[in-house]
Amino acid sequence: MGELSTAVAADLDAIGEALRAAMPHGTVRGMEVERGAELVLRIRSEGLLDVMAMLRDAPQFAFEQLMDLGGLDWPERPLRFEVVYNLLSLSRNQRVRVVTEVADGGSVPSVAGLWPCATWYEREAWDMYGIVFEGQTDLRRILTDYGFEGHPLRKDFPLTGYVEVRYDEERKQVVYEPVKLMQDFRNFDFLSPWEGMTTLPGDEKVHQNRIEGPKQP
Repeated sequence: MGELSTAVAADLDAIGEALRAAMPHGTVRGMEVERGAELVLRIRSEGLLDVMAMLRDAPQFAFEQLMDLGGLDWPERPLRFEVVYNLLSLSRNQRVRVVTEVADGGSVPSVAGLWPCATWYEREAWDMYGIVFEGQTDLRRILTDYGFEGHPLRKDFPLTGYVEVRYDEERKQVVYEPVKLMQDFRNFDFLSPWEGMTTLPGDEKVHQNRIEGPKQP
């Protein structure tokens, strides 16, 4: 099993080196094989489309499918967001993860021209993080409402949000209002519910119907 893992890691490493050699110098910023079975490529955003096209079309790579696309938020970094692409090669039975970085307010090239399914993923990344995909013509919210403010997976987004939604019976419509937390929900005694619970509903019946056993002499 160890020899097999070593062979897989060596094969993935060879794929990464071949891609690095085929791209202009500096396009591939980093490369590593994680857990002996997952190739991770860190790419400059300027060369993203060229790298993705080669990974998809070149016979020695043949990563035909984009399985997923997501974002990561690192507020302390100058390039705040990472965009992660997971590719699958059916013919080679291999996977590769491509990672690129973008600053807050910057943009990443859209890969929807290579994989049309990326439109859904890019809309989700924009909705959740505010990452802009240059060339994406359908950049609309997909998980939140069209009137939603902010991007809820950013780490500086408040846990309670900015607005709350309710149905107004008088106006006969859904209305948005600023979040209002009642004082009861702001004070906590931090007591575990298991420590504070001395009896359970129904225990009184057990005590009433308990049959005493024979007394010890």
